[in-house]
Amino acid sequence: MLLIEHFSKYYGDHAAVRDLSLHIAPGEIYGFIGHNGAGKTTTLKAACGLLDFSDGEIRIDGHSIKDDPMACKRALAYIPDNPDLYEFLSGIKYLNFVADIYGVSAADRAQRIERYSTLFAIRDDLAQPISAYSHGMKQKLAIIAALIHAPRLILMDEPFVGLDPIAAHHLKTIMREHCDAGGAIFFSTHVLEVAEKLCDKVAIIRKGALIASGTMEEIRGDGSLEEVFLELSQDESAADTAEQ
Repeated sequence: MLLIEHFSKYYGDHAAVRDLSLHIAPGEIYGFIGHNGAGKTTTLKAACGLLDFSDGEIRIDGHSIKDDPMACKRALAYIPDNPDLYEFLSGIKYLNFVADIYGVSAADRAQRIERYSTLFAIRDDLAQPISAYSHGMKQKLAIIAALIHAPRLILMDEPFVGLDPIAAHHLKTIMREHCDAGGAIFFSTHVLEVAEKLCDKVAIIRKGALIASGTMEEIRGDGSLEEVFLELSQDESAADTAEQ
């Protein structure tokens, strides 16, 4: 579903991501973990076509994000950590705008808007301008907009930030249902407990380099994901110090 091969992204001489290779298969919830500035957002933005890059290849559902970006974008949805929405629109107008872009039928959009807006408890707020929404409401609207065209691949950057516990629970349920139906999800998170309970596989990145990846059982072993993450981070820090 999502194939990242030897992907690198440079800003001048600085490598934000170096030689990253990952494969997210249909049916998988794949967690992406790392400190702030590790390269998670850079990778996600490159995968959805928001960032250009010269080194490596990213393919979505068999299509190259470089050579056939429209085919890739039809198959995916991206939820950023801080959604930029058209705040002069009402919630319902924004959702219909997104549905129009993807050619979603009137019946399908009505059913999905009704289901998800009720689930996330913003149905009665859809007539209000987005400028009046709280951060959490904007996050919920961005999630509904991402789901409205039933994408095969969903990319998420810290999707649980700003969500109340009930909304977070519903999102986790939707994520599992999406992958059980043959979709795939690749998402970054700082909430290691959520990743441990939710993910089928996980990748840990540090300073732009992949330091571990595999199934949750392979990465976690007999310990917790938090313990493994802290141990790997300390090992890499010690290696960096030894090289200096």
